[in-house]
This record gives sequence, C-alpha cells and structure tokens, in this order.
Amino acid sequence: MAGRRQLERIMEIDRQIRAGKYPNARQLAADLEVSERTIYQDREFLLERLGAPLAYDRQRGGWYYTDPTWVLPSVMVTEGELLAFFLSVEVARRYLGTAFEAPLRSAVAKITAGLKEQVAVDLEELRSAYAFATPPTVAVKEQLLLGLHRAIRERRQVRMHYYTASRDCWQTRVVEPYYLYNLRGDWYLIAFDHFRRQMRVFQTGRVDWWEVLPEGFERDPNFSVEEWLARAFQAERGEEEVEVAIRFDAYQARYIRERRWHATQQIEELPDGGLILRFRTGGLAEVRRWVMGYGSHAEVLAPEELRREVAAEARAVARLHARRRKPRKPSSLSQG
Repeated sequence: MAGRRQLERIMEIDRQIRAGKYPNARQLAADLEVSERTIYQDREFLLERLGAPLAYDRQRGGWYYTDPTWVLPSVMVTEGELLAFFLSVEVARRYLGTAFEAPLRSAVAKITAGLKEQVAVDLEELRSAYAFATPPTVAVKEQLLLGLHRAIRERRQVRMHYYTASRDCWQTRVVEPYYLYNLRGDWYLIAFDHFRRQMRVFQTGRVDWWEVLPEGFERDPNFSVEEWLARAFQAERGEEEVEVAIRFDAYQARYIRERRWHATQQIEELPDGGLILRFRTGGLAEVRRWVMGYGSHAEVLAPEELRREVAAEARAVARLHARRRKPRKPSSLSQG
C-alpha cells in the first residue's frame, strides 16, 4: 500500500512539473498532506531510481526537468496486479454508472499498451469468467462527479441547485467540498454547507445544476471523515448520537453475524440463538427503515423513541394491508 501511495505522489509531482508549475517540497507536502521529508524521499527516488533529469530553479522556487522530453518509465505489473486492476475497473464501471464506461475501458487499454512484457491475462476473456450485479442506484451526471473531484482537489467552493427530499424543495447551496462517498453504488458529497454552517451530506443525484466557484477555502485540519461517518448509519447522520439496541431472533441472527453494520457495533449472544446488536449513531430515520426490512425478526430495544416510531409504522402497515380491496368490475363493452 505504501508503494502505491508513493507511485501516486510521484505521478502528481511529474504532472505538476510538466504543467510548468515548478513545485517544491513545501507546496507538495501541503497538497498531498504528507511531510516535507516524504516529498524529499520521493525526489531521491525520481533522481536515483528513475533517472529523472530533475533540477531546482532558484528564481521560480521549484523543480523542473532539464530534459523536457524525459518521461516516466512504462508501468510494470504482474498478472495478479492486472487481474486486480481489471476487477476494480469492472466494479467501478457499475458503481460509477455507464457514462464512465468509455474512459474506464480507455484506461485499461492505455495500461496494457504500456506494458514492457506480455502477461497471460486476456481482459476480454476475463469478462466471461466474472459476473457483477449492479445495485439500484440514483442516476448521477459524469461531469458533476468530475467537477466535484476537481473542486475537492483544488479546494474550491461549489454552488449547486439541490433537491432536499425530506422537505420536497429545491435550494441553491454554496458548499466547501471535502469528500465523495460511495454507498451501495450511490454517490454522496460530504461538504461544509454555508447555509447550515456545518458539515452535511448531499446525494449527488439530487443536484440539478452546479458550478465550481473561483473562491477557495481552507479545510478544517481537525475534521476526520472516519470519525464523522462513525456517527452516521449508512448515509444518514443526526445531530446527537444515541445508543441503539436491536434484538434479532435466531433465524435472522445467523445473517446479522456475517456483516459489520457499524464502526461502534457490539454483539451480545443470547441463549436462544438470537443476538442483540448495539451501536451508537444519530441516523435514527435510516435505522428505522433498515430495521423494518427485517419484519418480525427484529425488535428495537432502545432508544424508546425509535421503538415507538417502528411500532407506529408497523401498525400503519398492518392497517393498510388489512383493508379489503373491492374487486374491480369488468368493463362492459357496448355492442354496435
């Protein structure tokens, strides 16, 4: 993993040099969120291992190539690495959406064309050996994801016209984008919202139009996406964390044990083969919808507020299905 990260940094250093940006260790360390020492180690790797004609321009305060025709060596991959790359591309194509199929297939073609050695992997043949199920996802525009990616990288504010489903209304929001987050194929944006004055999560499929603004922003150095998501349940995050406890019967427990549902979860095994799943979150509305999907196999023990909401919803469902639907009368056709 460390080698992969270094490769990504070296490729970014090379990109900035070729773009005439004359990058230096201090600026690169800030951009890539690593230490200056790490950047200097990357510089030594470029010089000693890759033979890069790297030099320092004192007037511009950064690095450049004395031979602008020099290029990074061709990629060397093993059969296993190429297989892993193929699988990641196929999964990404389905999760990103069909609009990304062309650029992803182009990436495969470019990498295979740059190999110094032949490897025993036929990408087309692989497609006959692996199958992928596409989850139901919200349609999202390819250019929106690319624009948000650029705004995150360049730390630029974004103005967007956004549909809030819970209130059934459209609003124009200005946000400071931090992360793109994929959940079951749907893309969410984690950003600081100027309207709410706090970090929020936005479903990208609900963005009608957007623009990357020239105004920049400073990221909060104390913000941790891992800690922020740990307070959520799936895509929803409330204001205040509470402890949730759900009892699953013996039948459903065998499936609940297979997965990790939340970063804070704890499982208490019960004598009858069932279990109690406990975790802390603020996303109770999402928990309610999730629990109800298990029907009578799941019982909310805490908090009491969630238990009451599930009970009320269950009664409403029962009433809805207890209604007798009157059979439709066959339509009579007039005889001419």
